[in-house]
Amino acid sequence: MFYDCQTYKSDIMKVYQSIEIKNIALLGSKGVGKTTLAEAMLYECGVIKRRGTVDTKNTVSDYFPVEREYGYSVFSTLFYAEFLGRKLNIIDCPGSDDFVGNTITALNVTDTAVIMVDAHYGVEVGTRNMFRYTKQTNKPVIFLINQLDVEHADYDAVYEQLKENFGTNVVAIQYPISCGPSFNAVVDVLKMKMYKWKPEGGEPEIMDIPDSEIEKAEALHQKLVEAAAENDETLMEKFFDQGTLCEDEMRAGIRAGLVARGMFPVFCVDAERDMGVRRLMEFLGNVVPNVTEMTVPETTKGIKVPPDENGPTSLFFFKTTVEPHIGEVSYFKVMSGKIHEGDDLVNVSRGEEKERLSQIFCVAGQIRTKVEELVAGDIGVAVKLKTVRTGNTLNEKGCDYEFNFIKYPAPKYRRAIKAITEADTEKMNEVLLRMHEEDPTLIIEQSKELRQTLIHCQGEFHLRTLKWRVENNDKIPVQFFEPRIPYRETITKSARAEYRHKKQSGGAGQFGEVHMIIEPYFDGMPSPTSYKFNGQEYRMNVRDTQVYDLDWGGKLVFVNCIVGGAIDSRFLPAIQKGLMDRMEQGPLTGSYARDVRVCIYDGKMHPVDSNEISFRLAGRNAFSDAFKQANPKILEPIYDVEVFVPSDKMGDVMSDLQTRRGLIMGMSSDNGFEKIIAKVPLKELSSYSTVLSSMTGGRASFSMKYASYELVPGEVQDKLLKEYELEQEAE
Repeated sequence: MFYDCQTYKSDIMKVYQSIEIKNIALLGSKGVGKTTLAEAMLYECGVIKRRGTVDTKNTVSDYFPVEREYGYSVFSTLFYAEFLGRKLNIIDCPGSDDFVGNTITALNVTDTAVIMVDAHYGVEVGTRNMFRYTKQTNKPVIFLINQLDVEHADYDAVYEQLKENFGTNVVAIQYPISCGPSFNAVVDVLKMKMYKWKPEGGEPEIMDIPDSEIEKAEALHQKLVEAAAENDETLMEKFFDQGTLCEDEMRAGIRAGLVARGMFPVFCVDAERDMGVRRLMEFLGNVVPNVTEMTVPETTKGIKVPPDENGPTSLFFFKTTVEPHIGEVSYFKVMSGKIHEGDDLVNVSRGEEKERLSQIFCVAGQIRTKVEELVAGDIGVAVKLKTVRTGNTLNEKGCDYEFNFIKYPAPKYRRAIKAITEADTEKMNEVLLRMHEEDPTLIIEQSKELRQTLIHCQGEFHLRTLKWRVENNDKIPVQFFEPRIPYRETITKSARAEYRHKKQSGGAGQFGEVHMIIEPYFDGMPSPTSYKFNGQEYRMNVRDTQVYDLDWGGKLVFVNCIVGGAIDSRFLPAIQKGLMDRMEQGPLTGSYARDVRVCIYDGKMHPVDSNEISFRLAGRNAFSDAFKQANPKILEPIYDVEVFVPSDKMGDVMSDLQTRRGLIMGMSSDNGFEKIIAKVPLKELSSYSTVLSSMTGGRASFSMKYASYELVPGEVQDKLLKEYELEQEAE
C-alpha cells in the first residue's frame, strides 16, 4: 500500500472537472522562498495543520534525505490545494539551474508559471533563465515579489527591474505600503482595497485604501484596467465607452492577457509570515486559466489532443521517483478522458505492454490522498507499475496517442565515475540508470571509446548531489575522475605503404601482403587516377568503391584497385576489417580516426597459407604505417558556448574564455546583462560551470552545444603524443 500512518489521508478526494483544474509551476532562484510559500499555501487550504520550515527540515516539499542534508531542493514537489471550489495542482521546482530538468518538466505539464523574485536581490540570472523557459513553452507568467520584510527590501526597484527585463507587459496588481521589517500591508489595485496583517500573519484585515495612497492606487488601477482591456476586443470597446471595467470584466481581460502572454501581473507576499498568500491563491483560483483554455498539446504524429473528459483515456508519465519504504512512484497527467483505480491500460511506448493502475492518488509531497477518478487535465500518481518509465504514454485499448513534448537542455558538465570497490560496478550502473529515470538531464554513458563510465549533467551541484545519494542511499562508495577527451585522428596528405604478414609454425602457415595508398577524404572528391611517390607513378584502376559512415563521425572510403588477381576478392572484406581495427584505435593516441580514403592496388597471396586473418593483419599494419607517414593530425571537439553575464563581470569572463583557447564570435547587450558567444575546446570546459559561478558570484549562466572537430595546435598535439606514449609504456 502507498501510505503509512503519518502520510496518508483517509478521505477520498472529490472528483474535479477539467474546468475546475488549474496547473501551476512555482519557479524562482535558489533561496527565494518557494518551499516556504508552498508550506503557507498548504496550510491555508487545510492540507497541513502546521507549517514546517526549511531550517527545521520538516517541510512538505523538501522531504528526500539529500534535500534535508544539504538544505536545498533537488527534486520538484507536486502538491494540491483545494480552494474556492477549484483544484490547484502546484509543482514546486528547485531554484538551482543545476536541476533545470525539473523546471522544464513542470512547465510542460502545467499551464501557468509563478516566478518568485527576492525583494532584496531582484531579477537574477535564474529569473531570466526561467522566464526564457516560459517563453519557449508559451506559458503565462505571474511575478511574485517575496521577502518584503527583510532589510534592504525595495519593491519599487525590483518592479522597475521586472519592467526593464521583461517589458511593459509587467503590470502591478499589488504594491506594499512599506518595505523592510515594518512590512505588514499591501494595496491591491484590482480589488482597490488594502490588506493589512497582524505580526503573526494569516487572515488579513481588508480595509479602504488610506488617503495617502489613493492617488498612486488609482493610477495603477487605471494602468491595470487598460492592460486588461487590451487583450479582449469587447472589453476594449466597453473601456472606450465607459472609461473603466468592473472587477469581473477585469478578471476576464487579465485571464486573456495571461493566455496570450500579453500581461505579466505582479503580486506581493511575505511567505514566511503567511502574508498575502491567501489573496494570491484567490487569484490563482479565480483568474488564471484552467486546463481547457490553454494551448492544445500534440502527439508524436502531430494530432492535437484537447483535455476532453469524454475522449479516449490517455496518460503521459512525466516523472519517476524512488521513495523510501514505497519504491517507484510514477507521476502522470491525464491528457484525455478519465482514469479510474483498477483500469487496465496499454503502454504504447513499450510495445503495447499491459498495465493495471490498481490505485491512484493525489499528492502533497509525502501526503497521499486516494482518489477514485481523475479527469482530463488533472495530475496524479500511481505506484509500483511494472512497465512504466518516464516519458511513456498509457492508453485505453484502441487509442494510439503517444506524447513526447518535453525537450531537455544539453548537459554542460561531465565527469567519469568509478565504484571504489570493483564488485560494486554493476550495482552502481543500475543505480545510475535509475537516477536517470528520475532526472532525464542526468545522462549516463558507457563509453567504449574512452573506456569510462561518464556522467553528463548540469553542474557541480548536480554531480555532488548524485554522489551523496549513491553513497548514502545505496551505500556504494564512488570516485570521480577528469574524463578523457574524445579526440579524433586524421591525415593531411597522401602516403603509400605495404606490409607482408608471414608466419610459419608447423603445418599451414599465414601469408598475406597488401599494398595501399591513403589520402584525406572529403565529400565530392573525384575518383583516384594516379599518385606519385619518390619519383614513381602509381596508376589506379578503380574496380569498386565502398563508403562507410563511421559511428563516431566522418567516413572511411575503401577503393578496390586490384588488377590481375593479385589478391583474391574473398580477402578484401578481411583487409577492410583490418583497416577498421586501426580506425577504431588510431595509430597516434588510440582515438578514433576519420575521413580517410584507402586504395588497395596490389599485394600477394599464397595458394595454401593465405587466409582471412593474414590479410586482416596485413591490412591493419600497412594502414598504420601509411597513416604515420601522411602527416597525421589530432582533432579535438569544439563547442559553441553562450554565456549570460552581468555587465560588470563581462571583462573577467571574456579574459577567462581566452585563456581557455576560446574564440569570441560575438557579443550583445540585454538589460544589464551581456551575452557572449564563443567557440571553446571541450578540454577547456571541464570545470567551467564552477569557475564561472565563482567568478561572478553565481550571477552568470551558460549553455554549450557541440559544434565541430578542429585541428589541435601543434604544442597540444605534441603533449598528447607524449602522454599516450607514457600510457602505452605503463601498460
